[in-house]
Amino acid sequence: MTHVTEHPLVQGGRSAALATACVRGGVAAGLGLGALAVLVIAAWISSPYPDSGAGGALHLAAGLWLLAHGVDLVRTDTLSGLPAPLGVVPMLLVALPVWLVHRAARDTLDTSDGGDRPRLSTGAAVAAVAGGYLLVAAATVAYSGSGPLPADLITAGLWLPAVVVGAAGTGAWTALGRPLPGQRQAAAALRAVGLGLVTLVGGGAVAAAVSLALHARQAQAAYTGLVGEWSGSVTVLLLVLALLPNMAVWGAAYGLGPGFTLGTGAMATPLGLAGDPAVPPFPLLAALPAEGRGTWLHWAVVAVPLAAAVLQGRRVGRSAGNWTARDTSLTALGAAWGCGAAVAVLAGAAGGPLGTGRLAAFGPVWWQAGAATVLWGACVGVPVSLGVRAWGRRALRPKRKQKQKPVSVSVSVVAGAESGAVSGATDAPAPSPALSSVPAALKGLLSGLVPAPGAVSPPAPGAPGAGQTQPHPSGTVPEPARAGSDPGSGPGIDPDPDGDRYGDPYGGGYTDPYDDSGFEPYDYLPAAWEPASPPPPVPPAPSAD
Repeated sequence: MTHVTEHPLVQGGRSAALATACVRGGVAAGLGLGALAVLVIAAWISSPYPDSGAGGALHLAAGLWLLAHGVDLVRTDTLSGLPAPLGVVPMLLVALPVWLVHRAARDTLDTSDGGDRPRLSTGAAVAAVAGGYLLVAAATVAYSGSGPLPADLITAGLWLPAVVVGAAGTGAWTALGRPLPGQRQAAAALRAVGLGLVTLVGGGAVAAAVSLALHARQAQAAYTGLVGEWSGSVTVLLLVLALLPNMAVWGAAYGLGPGFTLGTGAMATPLGLAGDPAVPPFPLLAALPAEGRGTWLHWAVVAVPLAAAVLQGRRVGRSAGNWTARDTSLTALGAAWGCGAAVAVLAGAAGGPLGTGRLAAFGPVWWQAGAATVLWGACVGVPVSLGVRAWGRRALRPKRKQKQKPVSVSVSVVAGAESGAVSGATDAPAPSPALSSVPAALKGLLSGLVPAPGAVSPPAPGAPGAGQTQPHPSGTVPEPARAGSDPGSGPGIDPDPDGDRYGDPYGGGYTDPYDDSGFEPYDYLPAAWEPASPPPPVPPAPSAD
């Protein structure tokens, strides 16, 4: 019989899946570029005085799309004729291309639709989607070189692949169910990084919004001076919206301590604004603090990184259930370093050059903002994590239960006629009420377990024999047993007339009926209600004759 085997490509094999993922990446790049092109062309059409034709609008759209990936642009139409860099990224523009790459990678690894297509590995899917996206990006970089805003090749080779691969990686992570590292410390550190970053950026946004509200008149005057026709108003408004995330990062950097630069010769910190700022007229820049020393209102912004560090440390401390203090400290320190790295990336994207000369540095300095974040996390987050850990262990420590004292039953055995009087004892104690209230069977059991006061315990194996004198607790020295006397009688030995409590049931003292050398009278619990079986008959000794 001949088996027919189909080629994998016929049913959509690995090569077809890679090609599909590559196409997904290219489509994601095209959608983002097309969306920006539509906005720019609409603004060009509505403008009453367009400076260039449709080609210029398309070049501007390509430049804005590359700027959204962190690529610096170079302005060639300056008043001095010298090219000037443009490196401040409107961070809201980053959301669209990053989301498109994220979705493309997620859909590539998502097989919930029940199709028969093979599933690619995570690395292959990320590489295929990023490769298709970067092919379109490379064509866009080449196209922008002939326009008024060409892309800087160095930043295009560094930031563009990093942003695309990072977005594709997050999409693959989402498709896999957003797993965290198996080590509990690493997972707790990542959660703390997210919480601290959100708190820091959110607090910066609140601080910037409050400052903008306090300088509302200056912001309105700057907005009125920039706009002309209604199309200009819409364009400036869209640019303000695109720069709102940058404003939040600036506020966070201001609260961290290093602040931000307003040109190469000015620095704004909570302590005050020092230097000669070079500030272009723009509505959002009206929220900058006035020159001079800072007031208590400026110092209050320090509460933002303080709250972020406290929440970050609290998150780590609550996760440290049975960790050691060393592991907790290292986890909190790792969270501080992770949050510092994220803040450094955001600060680098929120700031950058706006030209040459004094505008070569504008916005937060990435390494200063990152270092300040790590310092806040180490000085505040680590002690807070240790304190929360200690408090949690104190709260979860079970209360020690009070030891219950064992209930002892005091049983007094009537000495004298029943158990034999010890030498030197004259008065026999009365029976205990505890023993008198129990049944007769249990009384026999308790009487066998608890010897009478003054009674002498039987000699253990290896102890001195019957012929040796044993000390008595009362100070009386009992007489040794005489040879040939009854083993169940005599001073110093508790006789057993009933034969149902100790030893031999037929009247012997502490004798072993089974002739066991290791016999001890308390190794077993005798029962008075069980009839004792008679010993086996002893055959008569043979006569001498």
